[in-house]
Amino acid sequence: MDINSAGSPRYPVPLIALAPFLLITFGLAWGILALYILLPGPMTAIFGQLSGHHPLFILAVWSPAISAVIIIIRYDGLPGLRRYLSRMFLWHCPPAWYAFLLLVPLLFYAGAAVKGNLFTAPFPFISLPALLSAIAITLILGPVEEFGWRGLALPLLQRRFAPIWAGLILGGIWGIWHLPAFLLSGTPQSAWSFTPFLLGSVALSLIVTPLFNASQGSILLSYLFHFQLINPIWPDAQPYDIFFFWVAALVIVAINRKTMLRKAKAVTEVIPPAANIRLTEELTRETRP
Repeated sequence: MDINSAGSPRYPVPLIALAPFLLITFGLAWGILALYILLPGPMTAIFGQLSGHHPLFILAVWSPAISAVIIIIRYDGLPGLRRYLSRMFLWHCPPAWYAFLLLVPLLFYAGAAVKGNLFTAPFPFISLPALLSAIAITLILGPVEEFGWRGLALPLLQRRFAPIWAGLILGGIWGIWHLPAFLLSGTPQSAWSFTPFLLGSVALSLIVTPLFNASQGSILLSYLFHFQLINPIWPDAQPYDIFFFWVAALVIVAINRKTMLRKAKAVTEVIPPAANIRLTEELTRETRP
């Protein structure tokens, strides 16, 4: 980021880039799923039955990340992409946030207790290899979305809105983006109700926004938070876990109200300056054993 003659910040990726980012993200994901909804016979005959592990479904899930990479290369080339990806190595933040990430499963267990299946639902994996395989697939599937949502969209929104409003707006967009998956059998979302999911997406966006800002725009911590949300080990708590995530969101917003209501400390850079990259590399070397 540099400063123009009028004294206002000038970013490599401008705010207007949010429009093509959303067009590509929605166009790719909704286009793939719409074809399966409108033309189920031909699509199944050509590409096979859609499932959570189908390559086209994975492509749809990765659309926010794909869109972010396209936008960044368009505006700042491969050097800009390298600096953007360096945000996966940002891990410094207040220890309380790491404690929260470790405690996220308690919200699912609380929801399962209300649902009544905490002690009755069987463990979903019959062997250690099956468990490790499910965790590995989860790690490279849903959390990759964060390269787009928190990696690009949230910093852009925080240039215009205070973090609380940016989080609310992005949470709504994030939830609506999932809508076609609820209309199509074979997807994980097909067994869920959309309205609670949408409300939950807004709550989760409010939670991850102050984490994102406290970590100076870390994609890594947003990635880990997303993984905790879909970790296959946690019990099925739909839709009761939504209540507990909203409680957590309200508490976290209240604790971080000064930074959530003001733009002063919000992260607005998509591509860090080169000086930040050197500092990150030095910190990484210093923390190696």
